[in-house]
Amino acid sequence: MHRILLINPWVYDFAAYNLWARPLGLLKVADFLSQYDIDIRLIDCMEDYKPRKYYTGKYSRVSVEKPFILKDIPRQYSRYGMDLESFKENLKQTLPCDAIFITSLMTYWYPGVEKVVEVIREISKDIFIILGGIYATLYPEHAKRVIKPGGLHTGSINDEWSKTTHLHGLKKIREKVPFYRSGLYKSMPFAPLYTSSGCPFTCTYCASPFLNKKFSQRPHDDVVKEILELNDMGVKDFAFYDDALLINSERHIKPLLKEVIKLGLKVRFHCPNGIHAKYVDDELAYLMKKATFKTIRIGLETVDKIRQKQSGGKVNISEFLNAVGSLKKHGFTKSEIGVYLIYGLYGQELSEVTDSIKFLMSQDVTINLTEFSPIPHTDSFNELVAKKIITADIDPLVTNNTVFSYLYGGYDNNEIEKLKLKVKRYNRGN
Repeated sequence: MHRILLINPWVYDFAAYNLWARPLGLLKVADFLSQYDIDIRLIDCMEDYKPRKYYTGKYSRVSVEKPFILKDIPRQYSRYGMDLESFKENLKQTLPCDAIFITSLMTYWYPGVEKVVEVIREISKDIFIILGGIYATLYPEHAKRVIKPGGLHTGSINDEWSKTTHLHGLKKIREKVPFYRSGLYKSMPFAPLYTSSGCPFTCTYCASPFLNKKFSQRPHDDVVKEILELNDMGVKDFAFYDDALLINSERHIKPLLKEVIKLGLKVRFHCPNGIHAKYVDDELAYLMKKATFKTIRIGLETVDKIRQKQSGGKVNISEFLNAVGSLKKHGFTKSEIGVYLIYGLYGQELSEVTDSIKFLMSQDVTINLTEFSPIPHTDSFNELVAKKIITADIDPLVTNNTVFSYLYGGYDNNEIEKLKLKVKRYNRGN
């Protein structure tokens, strides 16, 4: 029997927090491999965290030396997740194996990939390694240098995927088995959900259209079945990570929620990704409350009308106000309604950010202030390259949202810190 090891690497960053995170791309690989006579093992370096509200929480961490390119950033740099010795021990217990598959979500987390590869090569120099995920897809040439020697998979996981690996030629012996039924995790108090792939919008700062060429939605009854199975296994908190959860709501999310309500499941739902305000009507707000949604995030980004249109036109103020009004009408509170604002976009004055903050304060909602991060294959990234602010081969470390806003935001960093503190105090009710 073949043995395949899947590894979700550490996060190397200035900050990290577990918002119901699972390496779903890597777990999709596990689903695919389950068709074959393969012993599948998983080392998830990010499983080590301290659960807090609704099973979110802080990762374990250890301070590490900052890469040279980040030396001037006045913040502590850390490796988050499993301690190094535990990882080495888990790895030794799993080897030998036929291949190791590694993923990486954020492009600027690649030092975690580097460290994993380094440790693997210390133990076994000849083992076959394949790197996939968002980092590999967005920065393939950079990723090739990090993984060398090894293989690279870009794009999604499908039936053609095996042709890029040495698994080609293996015979299928069964239907796919979902990862959560494979015993890869000892316990599952929470689970992320994807009910769709891709997004029909083309926001200038988002790479979703590149990463997923086609927008598609799963049958809602398949999603309900998955929720039921996971709930039977003890899962109480579910996080929707769709890029466009509410699209075609009459045929998708509304029937799904009606079925969940009908079943009377004792679960909680969360939307850490920003949902589209234009699709939140009175009925949907009612269903979300009845189905016990506890965390809602709305993507607004800015109150500037011109920038709203220029960045993709996914929402306007009227649609946003209607959405918030419907949610509040059905009992959602300030702490449950979060709104994403973005700062650091090219040409964005600080006054635009402060105006957006003042507006949201007047609406009595939680403010989620986020820094802009340039992503390859987006209009925003291409504009920065064209204006020679960055180069096309920029080190992904520099695109870290903390780093990029500090180096290229064009703001007085003391003013930004004051603004962050003001938002933090407001969110806490101070």
